[in-house]
Amino acid sequence: MHSLETYQLAVIALGAIAFGVFLLVKGGDWTVDNAVIVAERSGVSKLFIAATIVAFGTSAPELFTSVNANLSGFPGIAVGNVIGSNIANIFLVVAVSAVIAPVLFDRREVRVDTLVMLGATAAMIPAVISGLMPRWAGVAMMATLVVYVIYQYRASRLDTDAVEDADHDAPAPWLMLFAGIATLVVGSEILVQGAVAGGVALGVPEAVIGMTLIAVGTSLPELTACVAAARKGQSEMIVGGILGSNIFNILSVLALSAAFKPLVIEPRFAVFDMPVVVAVTILFAGFLLFGSRIGRTAGTAMVLCYIAFIVAQYTVIHPLV
Repeated sequence: MHSLETYQLAVIALGAIAFGVFLLVKGGDWTVDNAVIVAERSGVSKLFIAATIVAFGTSAPELFTSVNANLSGFPGIAVGNVIGSNIANIFLVVAVSAVIAPVLFDRREVRVDTLVMLGATAAMIPAVISGLMPRWAGVAMMATLVVYVIYQYRASRLDTDAVEDADHDAPAPWLMLFAGIATLVVGSEILVQGAVAGGVALGVPEAVIGMTLIAVGTSLPELTACVAAARKGQSEMIVGGILGSNIFNILSVLALSAAFKPLVIEPRFAVFDMPVVVAVTILFAGFLLFGSRIGRTAGTAMVLCYIAFIVAQYTVIHPLV
């Protein structure tokens, strides 16, 4: 009888997870699409849109999921979601995009953003090692994000000639933007509760769930947007979007989670997961600072490494912790 109840709980949890991911994807789509419309009607450059508006929109699932998880008493999901999403953004999203079409970029244009990504990743290390990110640290990181966004805005050039004619018969983009955000809120709640229930039923720690299933689920907006960009040959949207997303994941998602409630970080993150995200980030930064492209061979290798990382979470790391 106990096994039947466990099975039923697992089925319900998986259904909730699937529905939560669906809502997050739809909410992410609505948020990004309408944020872009708002930005374009304001005459902001595409570089600014990719690195800030789109990046924040695609990071919105991580934001709502992590904040909600921490406030609900599941900090492992909050931290695992951010670290796992940053790994997935590079070794899954960028990698799959590169497999579809080589990702080309001008390293001079992305130098500052790459250095900010490295700095944001380094800022996580003391908190992960100490096992706690206090409120003041979260507030300081958000202040840094504000400075970064202001820099991006001032560095962007207005390109009013490139703005497409808006469909004035379509629903107001601001209304759809708020609808997307509301969908993200509901989706994050369903996803967190479903993931926790599934973890309990299957005996999987919340940190592993956050690092894998939720991280991939909340990275789906980035994956969808970048695959579309790869098919259209818009490499700058891929690189700008992922750089911005990884920066926002740390300086807004993790920071806001800590600002609302001090973030307790499990020791396993310092031992297993933080070294991986640091290594992955440095590798990505190496491509951007010293190269000009990420080709299909590199993309395929990164995808295989990501698959090995996911498998290791369940077969090697989980049994040890």
